[in-house]
Amino acid sequence: MSTDSIVKASNWRLVEVGRVVLVKTGPSAGKLAAIVEIINQKKVLIDGPETGVPRQTVILGHVVLTPLTFALTRGARTATVSKKWSSAGVTEKWATSTWAKKIAQRERRAALSDFERFQVMVLRKQKRFAVKKALAKA
Repeated sequence: MSTDSIVKASNWRLVEVGRVVLVKTGPSAGKLAAIVEIINQKKVLIDGPETGVPRQTVILGHVVLTPLTFALTRGARTATVSKKWSSAGVTEKWATSTWAKKIAQRERRAALSDFERFQVMVLRKQKRFAVKKALAKA
């Protein structure tokens, strides 16, 4: 059996203590936090001392599970979460992820002025023209 035909395991993100989540709603929307305790099937306790997310109970539908995890004990205190977060380099890993880069690009584009949007349009037209010209030669 060749390695090409091996079926890869699904890339599930499990709800687990130490899983990094992205908050979708509320005053902490767009910030990262870590799951500290699982309360029941729909609620977890999160804490994000490095990102300014206060320790709180949140419904799983209000957060998005990220692929990032780090070692954390159940019910860890805020200071422990902060130490483990920085020692694991979660903020740096998040900043280099494509997900974070897409969010940053979306925010940058939303903040463009009218003239900057016009400049982007002109540059895209020039690029398209150059590509068509190169394809016509080939």
